[in-house]
Amino acid sequence: MVKTALFVRLEAAPGKEQEVEAFLLSGLPLVEAEPATIAWFGLRLGPSTFGIFDAFPDDAGRQAHLAGKVAEALMAKAADLFANPPEIVNVEVLAAKLPG
Repeated sequence: MVKTALFVRLEAAPGKEQEVEAFLLSGLPLVEAEPATIAWFGLRLGPSTFGIFDAFPDDAGRQAHLAGKVAEALMAKAADLFANPPEIVNVEVLAAKLPG
């Protein structure tokens, strides 16, 4: 069951939109190896605005993800790819429908 999540808003630096898109696509294999990451979405919200939404069964799963390879890669590339630091919001999931 999903109880916690993260929403990360990312604003690409000018001219870095394709690199941000490629970065998000490259994150999928990394999160597939995280058993507590129940759902993960790389999002494009606008021409230069991107996001990540991921869901977890509990806060321990969320913390494991934040200490994992995707978060590490995100922070390592943040200064080069993004106009602003990633905006990471802890989310409480009230209701969810997932494939079963």
